[in-house]
Amino acid sequence: MGSEAALKPHLICVPYPAQGHISPMLQLAKLLHYRGFYITFVNTEFNHQRLVRSRGPDSVMGLDDFRFETIPDGLPTLDQDRTQDISALSDSISKNCHPPFLSLLKKLNSTPGAPPVTCIVSDAVMSFTLQAAEELGIPEYLFFTPSACGVMGYLHYPELIERGYIPLKDESCLTNGYLDTSIDWIPGMKDIRLRDLPSFIRTTDPNDIMISYDLNNVQNAPRAKAVILNTVQDLERDVLDAITSKFSLRLISIGPLHVFSRQIPDGPSKSIGSNLWKEDTTCLDWLDQKEPLSVLYVNFGSIAVMTAEQMREFAWGLANSRQLFLWVIRPDLVKGESAILPDGFVEETRGRCMLARWCPQERVLAHPSIGGFLTHCGWNSTVESLCGAVPMICWPFFSEQFMNCRFACKEWGVGMEIGEDVKRDKVEMVVREVMEGGKGKEMRKKAIEWKESAAMAAVEGGSSYVNMENLIGELLQYKG
Repeated sequence: MGSEAALKPHLICVPYPAQGHISPMLQLAKLLHYRGFYITFVNTEFNHQRLVRSRGPDSVMGLDDFRFETIPDGLPTLDQDRTQDISALSDSISKNCHPPFLSLLKKLNSTPGAPPVTCIVSDAVMSFTLQAAEELGIPEYLFFTPSACGVMGYLHYPELIERGYIPLKDESCLTNGYLDTSIDWIPGMKDIRLRDLPSFIRTTDPNDIMISYDLNNVQNAPRAKAVILNTVQDLERDVLDAITSKFSLRLISIGPLHVFSRQIPDGPSKSIGSNLWKEDTTCLDWLDQKEPLSVLYVNFGSIAVMTAEQMREFAWGLANSRQLFLWVIRPDLVKGESAILPDGFVEETRGRCMLARWCPQERVLAHPSIGGFLTHCGWNSTVESLCGAVPMICWPFFSEQFMNCRFACKEWGVGMEIGEDVKRDKVEMVVREVMEGGKGKEMRKKAIEWKESAAMAAVEGGSSYVNMENLIGELLQYKG
């Protein structure tokens, strides 16, 4: 290792082991590497092997000053390219990851020719890292990868329990209208219902794993130097202000990270990728042949699963809309079985549809042919859609996706919701409205405004630009 690399400040980056968390953490890591930091990026062993399968062995070889390390997640090894069960994974992380992470930090600090660890940037839901950081006297920043409105929902889990909203009294609360209960006491939010809050509250179990896991992480957050968010102040100003005033958290908003990432010049670190599935780039060639704003992009993200019946309803709704569409279908999209399209679907949509297993989503949403996005409302997808000026059709699946959906539809004016009970007629109607109707034109106009606002935040003098420079300055002060 060169002596120059050994003199750099050394940051450890630790994402939660799921695609939607790894991607923004890697964007941040690459930006900090470009600005002169030595980076160690810590994946779980399971996801390390997935990266090898999707991107090749060279993808995790790293550079002299950008290295990859692993820790075990504590779960049985599976040779499968699928997202692990989130509850089981979270439970195992909380019980098993601190000792190997502490050992890794000690190993890195004693590696000849490598700089000592100067700071940790960890996913906020991997807060076991705080204990290790405190034991070794290393400063730590937490990175919440959801939206600020999603974070606000998690921060109110203790109060929701105290007020008796959760756990649910019985299973009937899921269907009897209880979830439509108005929650009018969370600052920075209006017209919020219980169903809009991060969906782990939808449990009757007072000892639910995800409730306990999230409670532990939000209660640990004030121990960090600050909390980093991949958002734009103008987009979530009221919520950001409310979090700052109500909770002992110092927030640093540095989004959109993928826009900042474009500033990294071509070079070895530019090509470091995070996709856990092999990308199909032929979809870009297909899009090149289409008219502007003529294609609906359909992708439910890396975690969402649906029933075979929901799959059929989506398929026939899309087919009956008569629109062009690009549909990303993961092999594990349908619960308990392979994602099988209904008989006759391929013939009915021939020439109007392209199917892919995974794709370079950021490039797809920036493509001029994309006129709408049928999405699960994950935060990365939402931000990329806003930055591409693409209106959204919302079908949230779990966690804070319901909050993102509510804000996209009611606050930001860029979304229409299908509803949890998927019906082909509703899918067809909403797709037609977004792609051809007056509502779709209004949403596209609002999306253009938000795109411009996000772009302004990331240029010199913009809110996120200033916050990013200040963050880098802080991290540099810990140089050994």
